[in-house]
Amino acid sequence: MKGVPLVNETNPAAETAPLAESLAPLPESPAAGNAAPPAAEPAPPSRPDYLPEKFWDAASGTVRAEALARSYQELERKLGRMVPLPQGEADVETRERLLAALGRPATPDDYRIEAPSELMAPDPAINARLHEAGFTQGQAQLVYELAAEHLTPVIRDVLWEAEAQQQTERLAQHFGGANAWQQVARELRGWGEAHLAPEVFATLAGDAEGVLAMYRMMQAAEPALIEDAAGPRERLDAESLHQMMRDPRYWRDRDPEFVDRVTEGFKALFSA
Repeated sequence: MKGVPLVNETNPAAETAPLAESLAPLPESPAAGNAAPPAAEPAPPSRPDYLPEKFWDAASGTVRAEALARSYQELERKLGRMVPLPQGEADVETRERLLAALGRPATPDDYRIEAPSELMAPDPAINARLHEAGFTQGQAQLVYELAAEHLTPVIRDVLWEAEAQQQTERLAQHFGGANAWQQVARELRGWGEAHLAPEVFATLAGDAEGVLAMYRMMQAAEPALIEDAAGPRERLDAESLHQMMRDPRYWRDRDPEFVDRVTEGFKALFSA
């Protein structure tokens, strides 16, 4: 029996090549100790220069979006409450909004000024000027208080001098001229200082009526009792007469009868 040839007789190389390849030794696997190391993880991104640190998470390399959103909302609220500055004199509307936000009343009539002095009552014209200048309620009140503090003493002095001048002119007219009044004034001073208590003399010399009363007392030749329609009255002492001179009927109303009572009382008291 004829056997199967193991080799192609006509082309031995063609038959042996596949077999040789199959019998070739396998490549050696790398040893466990010589294994390649795992690839390193990439570093997190760095913070951009335009982003503040409080909005950057360095550990994760990401933007803190929630903190950024909250900050933006707060900024919007603040901007919504802001009042823009006027852009020049022509920007009247913006100027009015700014002054209202600062506390200026809507109109000059809305000022509530507490008069610091009877000589410093609120004045509508002044309030209008203050309103035009943009003064708030507190600033306008301060203007009145400063005016009262510095001007009231000056005003009082001016009024006192004007009143004294009127009293002097009245006395000069009564006695026939300035020269005649000066002569009478010297006589009254000498007589008053000699016969009247200092406080009484000062009170009588305070106005024209008191001076005339003192002149009548000086000219009186004898003591007299104060009388009225009810008949004779008891003699009044200096304190009683001084109180009567503080009575409005004497210094304000100039009641003729009341003034005569005071005059006669001093005559009775000092002419003896």
